[in-house]
Order: sequence, then structure tokens, then C-alpha cells
Amino acid sequence: MIVALLLLHLGAALVAPSLVRRLGTGVFWGLALAPAATAAWAATQVGAAGGAEPHTERVRWVSDLGMDLTFRVDTLAWVLTMVVSVVGALVLVYCAHYLRDDTRGNVGLLAASLTAFAGAMLGLVTADDLLLLYVFWELTTILSYLLIGYLSRSPASTRAAKQALIVTTAGGLAMLVGIVVLGTAGGTYRISELVAFPTAGTATSVGVVLLLVGAITKSALVPFHFWLPGAMVAPTPISAYLHAAAMVKAGVYLVARFAPAYAALPAWQVTVLVLGGATMLLGAFRATRQNDLKLLLAYGTVSQLGFLILLLGYGSAGATLAGLTMLVAHALFKSSLFLAVGTIDHATGTRDIRRLTGVRARMPWLTAGATLSALSMAGLPVLLGFVGKEAAVTAVLDPADGWWSLQGGAAVAVVLGSVMTAAYSFRFLWGAFTDSSRPPVGRPAPPHWHRPTWVLVAVPVVLGVAGLALGLTSTALEEVLAPHTALVTHVAGPEVHLGLWHGLTPALGVSVLVWVLGALWWGMQSRRPVEVPVPLSPFDAGRGYHHLMRGVDRVALEVTGFLQRGSLPVLLGTIVAVIIVVPSATMVTREVSWPALRLTDSAAQVATAALVVSAAFLATRARRRLRAVFLVGVTGYGTAYLYLLHGAPDLALTQLLVETVTLVVLVLVLRRLSGRFPDDPTRANRRVRAVIGAAAAAVVGAAAVVASGSRVQEPAGAGLADRAVDYGGGKNIVNVILVDVRAWDTMGELSVILAAATGVASLIFLRDENLRRAAEGILRARDQWARPGVDPVDDAQDAVTPWIARVDLLDPDRRSTILEIVTHLVFHTIVLWSIYLLLSGHNQPGGGFAAGIVAGLALCLRYLAGYGAELSAALPVRPASLLGTGLFIAGGSAVLPMLFGSPALRTWITDVPVPLLGEVHVVTSLLFDVGVYLVVLGLMLDILRSFGSGIDEIAADEKERVAGR
Repeated sequence: MIVALLLLHLGAALVAPSLVRRLGTGVFWGLALAPAATAAWAATQVGAAGGAEPHTERVRWVSDLGMDLTFRVDTLAWVLTMVVSVVGALVLVYCAHYLRDDTRGNVGLLAASLTAFAGAMLGLVTADDLLLLYVFWELTTILSYLLIGYLSRSPASTRAAKQALIVTTAGGLAMLVGIVVLGTAGGTYRISELVAFPTAGTATSVGVVLLLVGAITKSALVPFHFWLPGAMVAPTPISAYLHAAAMVKAGVYLVARFAPAYAALPAWQVTVLVLGGATMLLGAFRATRQNDLKLLLAYGTVSQLGFLILLLGYGSAGATLAGLTMLVAHALFKSSLFLAVGTIDHATGTRDIRRLTGVRARMPWLTAGATLSALSMAGLPVLLGFVGKEAAVTAVLDPADGWWSLQGGAAVAVVLGSVMTAAYSFRFLWGAFTDSSRPPVGRPAPPHWHRPTWVLVAVPVVLGVAGLALGLTSTALEEVLAPHTALVTHVAGPEVHLGLWHGLTPALGVSVLVWVLGALWWGMQSRRPVEVPVPLSPFDAGRGYHHLMRGVDRVALEVTGFLQRGSLPVLLGTIVAVIIVVPSATMVTREVSWPALRLTDSAAQVATAALVVSAAFLATRARRRLRAVFLVGVTGYGTAYLYLLHGAPDLALTQLLVETVTLVVLVLVLRRLSGRFPDDPTRANRRVRAVIGAAAAAVVGAAAVVASGSRVQEPAGAGLADRAVDYGGGKNIVNVILVDVRAWDTMGELSVILAAATGVASLIFLRDENLRRAAEGILRARDQWARPGVDPVDDAQDAVTPWIARVDLLDPDRRSTILEIVTHLVFHTIVLWSIYLLLSGHNQPGGGFAAGIVAGLALCLRYLAGYGAELSAALPVRPASLLGTGLFIAGGSAVLPMLFGSPALRTWITDVPVPLLGEVHVVTSLLFDVGVYLVVLGLMLDILRSFGSGIDEIAADEKERVAGR
């Protein structure tokens, strides 16, 4: 069921943008059904979650990594599921009215991101696999970046989104390392198994600390707390969900999940208690100084997150019970208050407590709901916040190790933090709903007022009333939470129960003292309504982050300036130097196996190798570009001949064709360059380059020899000759590998080819004029094919049949009659040969790749004979059409077997009787080969259009401009 709910969220997120564009923000009501369905299903699992066998789902995923889609709904997961789904549904309903007239950003993207975020949180809190949890963890990071940066045109919004992304991603990477360490130490990545059978040792401690780094960055603990207040630039409903009930709760959940296993570790105690207590105090203090209601709640959230992590990581059953209670209470009162602020801002246009007035009289229901939530935040009876706060005080009030221990410091932090929490809660109520003596003299009244819709008032009120209802029924809530709290028994502590009255206990006395001191603190602050700036210190986390980012930018700039000097020889020299140093250092420092070598099998190999070496040496001495290109081509053709001598005709054919294409491309490019190399290096530079080149060749050769002699497993190609016939239905092993055994690799290479072709064309046809001319040439050629009776040549040539199609567009000074005749005679033969190579490639040298290059070389001949016009006449289609069609056919051949219940890219072999031909051997991988053929042909056409016709047109334009001057 969890998988189905995740798919429901995914589907809703995918259709959200288009539905919002067509139907408006009313679509949010429909999107709310996804988390609402989750909440309804979770409500039916309340009994099973606390039982011995909670609901578990497992779907096979990445078997080689032992990574499965495993979900488990125990008590903790059930609580978080209810929180993220109930609040998520209400926030989506709220957005339907809050964003009705919003034109500042992409509302459709926000709807999709918010719905997907609810699904990601569902997957995160129910995942029972550490790697799967990390996947959902990073999904929440990416989606929160999109949501915080909703106002994409605002520099503050984009800056806050980047800041949140960088901090939480850095913590996530540290967390990933911790996940790997814990999984390796425990022998499993199943969370339930790691918690049930925890390991000990240095590795475990390191893994736990790294895991906590992810939690404290996501939940904005000191020193990473600064990103959360900055994220308040997002729309208020986003803040209500991400920073009250969802995203920041991910870190809290992680601490609660692993506390039963690792809360006794000293590293855990120091990290959780120190940072939790410090965050609670710092956040609460900053909240008491804010005049912006949203910032007040933001700093209050920072404080409450420290409080929650302190309780849930404390290590005792009582503190865990209090922590889970406060987790639910915080989700309710903080989301209610955020949404109430959103309604106030929507109605008045301001959140500044120095300007607000008349809100209580105009919105009494909102005032009542927000008051309930604020009093719950302050910990006043009879609300759930009071129940949780009193349970927390009870759990930490008598530290087992004394007041001078970590537990004693945590107790002091809880009491002082609660005093300041009460103070900023009263400040919120006074600032938002009190009308006396405001607005002050010299300060303007709210800019406008309009009555909010009933939804903008009802949703915060519902959440506030829910806190009251759960406070009154807290004893029943304790029964639900008991199965998880019973697991945390590392630290001794008093017995804690939920309820509204436990008698005249010390905890009640501390609570009363907290209310009184909080009221006094608020009273002193209310007399000074102007915000008092917090003194800056050298340890300010926000400024430290900005200094760090500037330092990283500076280092990157200096390193780039040092290595990327704009000199191609320096850049290539650096790359080759690394290639030399790293492998050679490994071979020198480690014992390697040098197999016996047979240098040659025949005199032909020696002669070919000598020719290749000589051509390479002469290429380094060449001062003219064309000479160097042809000499390098000789090395490629020589390599092809060596393949042939070793009995690999298929590789030899492919190498021969690729070398020819490379030669053509280089010659086309050289037309735009000077004949000689522009630099004339000194003799010392030439010697250094020669040494580097020789050293690189030696290291690469030695590495190849060592690698071949270091094999410890059976070669992957063992028995491939037989499998190629039985499994792939072909005798050409190379082609069977490409289109069958490793067809997924070929599919990826086709995608890379398409991307490279697109990039090449984009660089050449950068100007709209060139694109227009290329399109017009194709249209003219198509028109000629559609009306074959129209002769393009003039009347003087009517009696003469041209050797090529578009002689009327050629410059007479550039024509070659011999080349035109040769093209006319051999073009169709070459094309037929390419088709033969395509069809016979499964058993003979050839295949889709080689056949596509041959057909492309036929187009090269047409281009050389008649330039761009002749090329368009030969194949009047866009290269992108061939590339896309080829990739589509290759992808279709992968999907087609799945329609019949077979794995993707499965090859079927059959013999088809054909009249006059007899039995014809047919393999379905030929369809994949056809896709490869079209992609390669499209690439060749794109190269000729870009480096051939495109460069010709650019040169012609430049010539016209020069003549015009």
C-alpha cells in the first residue's frame, strides 16, 4: 500500500503543473487527496504499528547492492506519517486560496513540488533501508530547494534556496558516508535490524556521528541553524509545511529512529545534548528580539528543533515519550501559527508587529485559533504543548549523573529555553492581536485590508483546536506512543506519563515558574517594541558561512587561473602528466605481475608498427596542419591493419571507417584555419613535449600489460563465441555484444552521440540566419523530389543531363567534372554496400555502426561533388529527424519484448521461409541495429551540414561583408 501511495503522490505531482495552468489553484483541493488518502490509510494501521509485526512491504530493486524498496510502519513511522500527511493535506487546501491571485512565481511548479515533497517525506519516514532512506532524504533536499526558491526572480529567494541546498546537501553527503560505515559494520542496511542488533566499536561511533551530521544540518541545529530563518522568504504555506511539520522533522526523525540503538554512545550524548541545548537557547533568545511575526516563528522553530532532538536523543523512555508528544504538538501549533501569519499578511499586507492593528476585531476566529496554538507553544494548560512540556521537565529534572553532567546541562537548557519560549509566545500574541497604542506615532498603518476567505481562517483554527483535543486525550496518546518509548532505556530516569494533572509535583512548580518568568521577560520586551539587534560575535554562523563560500570561490578562481591559462599545450600537458604520475606511482609502490610477452607474430606486424611509429614521429615534426592530419591518419590506418593481422576484421573495418570520418571532419575544419601551426615552440619545449608523450605512451603500455597479467577471475569473454551463436543468434561476436549482450551500453552511447551532434550543430548554427538557410535548402530539395518534372537548370542546359542534382547552384570555378562523374557512378553502390553491411553484420564484418559510417561517407562524396545544395538533394531531411528516429527505434526494440513478458532488449531468433531464398535466419536485434544505423547516419549528416555547409555559409557571409566595405 505504501508503494501505491508513493505512486499516487508521484502521479499527482506530474499532472499538477498542467492542471494548474488550465484550471487554476482549485486543483490544490484535488492534490490534497494524495496526503489525505495516506492519513486515512495510516489511521487504520494504528493498532498494527504498535504490534509485534508492523505493516511491512518489500519490492526487489538493486539486487547487486542488496538495496530493496523496503517499507515498515512501526509506531515512530506511524506518528510521522500522520504528521506529514495530515498537515500536508491541510496546507495544500490552504494553498488553493492563498495562491489564488499569486503571479510572482510558477504556481504549477510549486504545486508539483509540494505534492512530491509530501510523498518524499512519506517514503523517508517509512523506509526500512538506509540507502532507500538516503534517496528520499536527498529528494526532500532538492524539492525544498525548489520550494524555497519559488520567487525565482528575487535575489533573496534564490540566495536562501542555494544556502539551504548547500548546507543540507553537505550534511547529506556526510550522512551517506555514515550510512556506508554503519551498513558495513552491521552487515546489513536494514534499519530495523541495525536498531535491534547494534554494533559497537570505533567504526560504529564514526558512522553514528556522521549520521548525526545529516540530522543536525537538516534540522538546523547550531552551527547550521542560520539557513532556516533565511528560508522564510518562501511563501508562508511552504514555511508552514517544510519548517513545522516536514523537512526539518527529518533530522528529528533520524535521531528518534536510532536512539534505541546508539543513545548510550558518548559521541551521541555529546553531540545531541550539547548541540540540542545550545540550539534551544540561541533560537529562543533570537525569537524574543524579532518584530517580523514570521521570523519570530522561524527562530522559535530553531529553538524547538533543538528541544526535540535533545529529548529524543536523551536516551531515556520518559524523555522519548515527552519528545514524541512535543513533536506532535510542535507540528500542530507551529503550522497553525505559520498559516495564521500567512492569513494576516494576506489580509493586511504586513507581518510587522509595529504596524499591525485591528486584526483581533476583524478576524476573531483566527485570533481564537492562533491563541490556542500560541498558548500550546508556551506550554499552558490544557493544551498538548503543556502535556509535552511537563513530561519533558519531569524526564530531565533529576539527572542521574548529577547537575554537573551533560544531563544536568540539558535540564538547565530545557528550563531556560522554556522561559524564553513562553516569552516569545506572549510576544507573538501581543504583536499580532493586541490593538492598544498602535500603530506608534510616525509608523504607518497596514497598507490595505481585505477579508480573507473562510479556508484561510479555518485551516489554522482546525490545527489549533487539534492541539486542544489531543491535550484533553493525552492519556490515549501515551498508549499509542508506548511501543516506541519502551525501546529507549539507555539512561536512567523517572517514570513519565502523559496527562493534565499529576498532583503538586516539582515539574508543575517548574512549569509555573517558567510561565511567570516568561511573562516577566515578555513584559520587559513589550516596553521596548523596537527590535534590539543581537551583538555580533566572531563565531556568528551566518557570517562564517558567507566567508566560507567566498573563500571557496576564491580558491576555485585561483586554482582555475593557475591550471586554465588559456594555453592548450599547458592544459593537455597537465592532463597527460597526471596520467603518467598516478598509474606509474601505483606500479612502482605495489607488487605487480608482468606476464611473458610475445612481441610479434609476423614480419607484417613489425613493418606496420614501424610505419605507425614513423608516421607518429613525423606528425610531431610537421609544421603544417594538413600534413600533420594526414600523418596522424596514417597511424589510424596502420592500427586498423594491425587489427586485421590479428584476425579481427570487424574491428579493422570499424577503425578504418572511423579514421576516414575523422580525416574528413578535420579537413573540413582546417578550411577555417591557417595552413601552418601558429606557434613555433623552442627546441626545449619540443623536447619536453616529446618526453611527456613518450612517458605517457610507456605508462599506458605498461598499464595495459600489467592489467592483462593481473587477472584473478575468469575472463568475461570466456565462452562468448558459443553464446553469441546460441544466445545472440550471430557469429560476429563484436556485433552481438553491441546489440545484444551489452545493448544497454550501446543505448547510452547512442544518447551521447545525439547530445554531441546537437552541441556541434548549436555551435555552428549559432545564428538564426544560418538555421534559416539550412532549412530552406532542405525544403527546396523536398520540393524538387515532390515535383520531379520541374528541371532546376536553365534553358541552355535542357539538352544536357547533369551528373549531380544541383549544378545550377554551383560556382563554375569550383566544379570538378571528374568528381561529379565518380560520385554519380559509385554513390548508389556505396549506399547498397552500407545496407549489405547492416543486414549481414550479425554474422559477417559489419553491423549498424559500420554501415551507418559507410552511408555517411557516401554523403561525404556527394558533399565534395556539389557542396551543401547537393547534400540537401541527396538526403533532404533534418539530421535531428534521423537521430531521433534511430534512438526511438532502438528504444522501441528494448520495450517491445517487455510487452510479451520478456526482459528488455531480449533477442528472439527465428528462421523465416522466403520463396527462392529458402530459410532466412532472422534475429530481432536487427531492429536495434537499424536504430544504430540511423543514429550514425544522422550524426554524419549533422557533421557535414555543420562543418561543411555551415562553415561554407559563414565564410560566404564574411566574404560579402568584406566586399561591402
